[in-house]
Amino acid sequence: MAIEAAAPSTALIQNDIVVFGLIAATLGLIFWLASGPTPFWRKFFAWVPALLLCYFVPAIYNTVGLIDGTQGAVYNPIGSRVLLPVALVLLTMTIDLKGVLKLGPRLLFVFCAGTFGLFLGAIVAFQLFKWFMPSVVAGEVWKGMAALAGSWIGGGANMVAIREVYQVDATLFGQFAVVDVAIANTWMAVLLFLAGRAASIDARSGADTSAIDEMKARLEAYEAANARIPTLTDLMVILGIGFGIVGAAHAVSAPVAAWFAAHVPNAGQYSLDSAFVWVVLLATFAGLALSFTPARRLENAGMAKVGSACLYFLIASIGMQMDFTRLAERPGLLALGVVWMAVHVLVLWGAARLVRAPLFYFAIGSQGNIGAAASAPVVAAAFHPTLAPVGGLLGTVGYATGTVIAYWLGQILRVMAGQ
Repeated sequence: MAIEAAAPSTALIQNDIVVFGLIAATLGLIFWLASGPTPFWRKFFAWVPALLLCYFVPAIYNTVGLIDGTQGAVYNPIGSRVLLPVALVLLTMTIDLKGVLKLGPRLLFVFCAGTFGLFLGAIVAFQLFKWFMPSVVAGEVWKGMAALAGSWIGGGANMVAIREVYQVDATLFGQFAVVDVAIANTWMAVLLFLAGRAASIDARSGADTSAIDEMKARLEAYEAANARIPTLTDLMVILGIGFGIVGAAHAVSAPVAAWFAAHVPNAGQYSLDSAFVWVVLLATFAGLALSFTPARRLENAGMAKVGSACLYFLIASIGMQMDFTRLAERPGLLALGVVWMAVHVLVLWGAARLVRAPLFYFAIGSQGNIGAAASAPVVAAAFHPTLAPVGGLLGTVGYATGTVIAYWLGQILRVMAGQ
């Protein structure tokens, strides 16, 4: 089924270089204001995290028509295909693998609960609307829900795969794409907001944060004892490693994905035929391998800060795709998505409470599914830059399982729809 061509952009700024410059200037202004040049801004940023503004201000640009975040090259390929894997390489190189392993099985348990919550949430939402607002789930809406499940349990590649499996109508697919962007991005904004209050939330809930606290304290002590002013050579080596590995990953990923598509049965169900999945995997594991070498000492020159800067550009490029005015175009489907997400959050919250998991586990247990490798590292980094690879690794698990789980969810919804 052919995908409908995108409508011509009517944005005031359509030059990608100008858009990129606007985003860069916006991020610079936000961080300067967050440094507290006046008492007003110190008070303002005590309540509103800078990270949240990096997400919402570009969304406002898109909503008012200043830019068109859905078109152009700022998000794809610059943000998602270049800066994201570079950030994963640089942040993974700084990782303390023993410390990550000490985070323990509770993190995996909460992540699996998040997946189950999304599976159950689709069924609950469909049944509730079938009882009370049957027009919302009439016809082939179940197909669109299956595709959306592919995105929320895996990622965009899984969503497209399910679209092809169930031959989802292009218009319906586009409507669910709006639901995906609106609800998933809003939920991501909530998680970013909560991340800035993680300490107080964990203290009130009695969560066991000892593993994360010990890891962060050890990393901060190491940085304080070994940090140095970076030289030009340090920065060039850091950038050379990051962009060099990402370039190699892109060169290798396309033929590897093509080989899997041609020789491995059902490779598409696990997204093994997606070049982007291989870029994320190769970048993550290359950085992890280098973390065991002397290259890890580049963290003393601020390697994690360079990786974090790449992530902030990615945050802005994700936010610029959101259009607040489109939230009301299909209220029924949006309401369906809200109920679906609410079930996911409740199941995840229950699982986190059961094992006294900290807010970080809750956030990554959710975003590792819904955001996958594209934005899970962003939320993880909001808690601590060195935790970003944890989000990336869990996100790749979603890529591997999203298509299969969404396919079987589609079969259940098909029966519930009587088709």
